[in-house]
Amino acid sequence: MTVSALRVVVEADGGARGNPGPAGYGAVVRDANSSEVLAERAEALGIATNNVAEYSGLLAGLRAAADLGASEVEVRMDSKLVVEQMSGRWQIKNPGLRPLAAQAATLMRRFDLVTYVWVPRERNKHADALANRAMDEAAGLASGARGGVRRRERRSPPPVASGPWPASSGPSRARAGCPGPPASAASRGRPGSRRRPPPPACCSCATARPRSPRSAATRGVGTSRFPTPGWRRRGLPPRG
Repeated sequence: MTVSALRVVVEADGGARGNPGPAGYGAVVRDANSSEVLAERAEALGIATNNVAEYSGLLAGLRAAADLGASEVEVRMDSKLVVEQMSGRWQIKNPGLRPLAAQAATLMRRFDLVTYVWVPRERNKHADALANRAMDEAAGLASGARGGVRRRERRSPPPVASGPWPASSGPSRARAGCPGPPASAASRGRPGSRRRPPPPACCSCATARPRSPRSAATRGVGTSRFPTPGWRRRGLPPRG
């Protein structure tokens, strides 16, 4: 009993969102007689060019056909470049594609016959859908990688603490940001009052020593720190 040779059709496609960009490929292996789908392959490639993705789809389809034990393969692709180069009619000028073409040529030795046929994209929808799904996955991985990089944020200096009281109008050695002593109920709204409440326990206000009314009144340029005697204010001669 003779076993008939398995003839298959490999439909392959690849692409990138940008050139280069997030890339992926898809490949379908069908029975040449019944068009039954025997195998599917799809994979995200990361960042690559369109032509690299096309060649990667071809390699995946040829490997799947070899795993099925096919003897004759008809490759159908919508990439004119790959079809013409693998058919030997176009030279491979891009050095990045030569290793991929060499791998495809090695895989071709596992079959009795391999032919290449160009088809329009409308007749390669299954492989095209697999390739687009792989490109979506590659785009998602690339987007996640970019989102993982966190930018260092500038931190603003902490705000200066402020109290609930108004700033003191009298002299004080407290640092900037200190609320100062609160106004007492007796002296609030009464100008000239020198009654001072105890300072709050913050910064140096708690240790600042209030000046006496006499020294505060007589401070200034050209004035004495001591009050003028009464006899001099009245114009009387000094007591002998």
